[in-house]
Amino acid sequence: MTIPLLQYAPSTQNGRVEGYDPRGDEQSFIFTTENILSDIDLDVLIDAAYRQIFFHAFKADREQFLESQLRNGQITVRDFIRGLLLSETYLDSFYTKNNNYRFVEQCVQRVLGRDVYGEREKLAWSIVIAKKGVATFVDELLNTDEYLENFGYDTVPYQRRRSLASRAEGDTPFNVKSPRYDAYHRAQLGFPKLVWQNAVRRFRAPEQAAKAGDPSLPMYVNMARKAIIPQVNAPVSTANINMSSVPYRKV
Repeated sequence: MTIPLLQYAPSTQNGRVEGYDPRGDEQSFIFTTENILSDIDLDVLIDAAYRQIFFHAFKADREQFLESQLRNGQITVRDFIRGLLLSETYLDSFYTKNNNYRFVEQCVQRVLGRDVYGEREKLAWSIVIAKKGVATFVDELLNTDEYLENFGYDTVPYQRRRSLASRAEGDTPFNVKSPRYDAYHRAQLGFPKLVWQNAVRRFRAPEQAAKAGDPSLPMYVNMARKAIIPQVNAPVSTANINMSSVPYRKV
């Protein structure tokens, strides 16, 4: 008996907000084979698919066989995305370096173009990975109505509605928000850490630096602090004078 997918409730996200998005630098560029006019356009689309799934398009990690099939029209963009998700590069970089919950989050962001709805969605897809394997999980993710309605068979997935006109700032890009290594593996691999100094150093331009003989130099400041300052008698107030002890001149 096949275990059905655990039900989870969607949350409010930009990707679920319908509206008109004027094309601009703030919006994701859509790459689709529906408007491919030359081989150069297809090269750009393939690079966009690599950046969406791998977050890079290094020559050493390219899948030449999948690219050849896509160029010859033997597979669709959706099939190409599936091949990248099941490639050795992706599985070694994301599946083996993370637990199932984080792997689900990474795949949902790349494939569906949105964040996970919550811990329950992570749990639902993690059960699919544990029971049916990664390949079945990828197939079911690509077969969802959400993927087919937003990207279909010919469009490279992208981060949907990253910014809205009513908000001053958009969502953080997924490659910045969710790096492929979690905190544990970053510590194991010796990733550099930010070390904040206790004292803040102030920068002074060379033309503003103190010259020889400047009283603000440390040597002169220390000399002034060590100098013996003569004690000056405190002023006497008439309120503290005993009037009976004041001599009076007799006339």
